[in-house]
Amino acid sequence: MAKKKAIASAFPFKSNYQEVLQSKIHYVDEGNENSEHTFLLLHGNPTSSYLWRNIIPYLSPLGRVIAPDLIGMGKSGKPDIDYTFKDHIAFMDAFMDKMELNNIIFVIQDWGSGIGFHYANRFRKKVAGIVFLEAIVRPITWSDANIIERFIFKRFRHPKKGYKMIVKNHFFVNRFLPMMTGRKLTTEEMEYYRAPYIEEAHRKPLFVWPSQIAISGTPKFSTDIIQAYNDYLPTSEVPKLMFHVKPGMIIKPKEAKQIIATWKNLTAINLGKGKHYIQETHPHEIGEGIVVWYGKKFKN
Repeated sequence: MAKKKAIASAFPFKSNYQEVLQSKIHYVDEGNENSEHTFLLLHGNPTSSYLWRNIIPYLSPLGRVIAPDLIGMGKSGKPDIDYTFKDHIAFMDAFMDKMELNNIIFVIQDWGSGIGFHYANRFRKKVAGIVFLEAIVRPITWSDANIIERFIFKRFRHPKKGYKMIVKNHFFVNRFLPMMTGRKLTTEEMEYYRAPYIEEAHRKPLFVWPSQIAISGTPKFSTDIIQAYNDYLPTSEVPKLMFHVKPGMIIKPKEAKQIIATWKNLTAINLGKGKHYIQETHPHEIGEGIVVWYGKKFKN
């Protein structure tokens, strides 16, 4: 059995900034900007472009690789906004417009998937492919979650108890992230993830995100968007690659099986054991899987 490759803690990429909607988006820009395809890597809550550090080197020989930090997260600006799903969509739309991105291959997870799938549904000619993992593929109901998940996310969404957990006690970064990673994060890794949120005031996006999850029809804005792209994606011929794990958190084995059975032009890779932040447990397998898929779908 081959020895598992080491997972690097370092983030050796140059920082870039793009002015967007009176603030700024921080992003990594690797590979050749004149390449046919641009891989756009979108993270979710409470992470940043740092989540992709071990995957970027696999993609940069294939094309241009852009990994932004969502507004209010990572090294991006922290404007005084509500940080709703609608706000994040507006900032990423503006970012992609300013960067003049076309022929996009999304690589998306968590809330990055909601943003990426929504963009792919609206701007179909600009999107060449979609890679997704632990992604928001459909609106859910409370019965889709197990008893522990229901307890945690109902607490997250509570205006007072959730605020205390996430803002005051920094639960999302200090507890939830390590718990849902599947391995023990190093001190250096945890410092990277904590760095954007040292001040309590900067934890607002982490607190707002759980309230934006489309659960049993609430909130309507998220539900309508997610339902719309769920109507589109299974029938779309755009090449798609899904990584899935067991037990997972969003795409559990039963969900993965359903997607495999019903989505057109889909390649699925089972990474084995994993939770939610699987870029931190299987980054090399993800990178290698994308390379193989890209070669088959775009270079043959």
